[in-house]
Amino acid sequence: MTRFLVVLTDVRAVEGVDRDERTVPERRRQVVGASSREAADRIAGAFMALGMVRAGRQRVKVIAVGRRHAHD
Repeated sequence: MTRFLVVLTDVRAVEGVDRDERTVPERRRQVVGASSREAADRIAGAFMALGMVRAGRQRVKVIAVGRRHAHD
């Protein structure tokens, strides 16, 4: 099974800033782990209702972080 992270970040200004997430990631406000995509989507939906996200000052990202071995 794949685990997921739901990340709430600040949106950075566009002026002259490298926007490569691998070298210069946006500042994280909140990180929540989820064990399924459905759970991650529910958490992301709750974050998307926040005023700062709706105003375009923060964004929500759902990231698959790897595979988790299922136990028999």
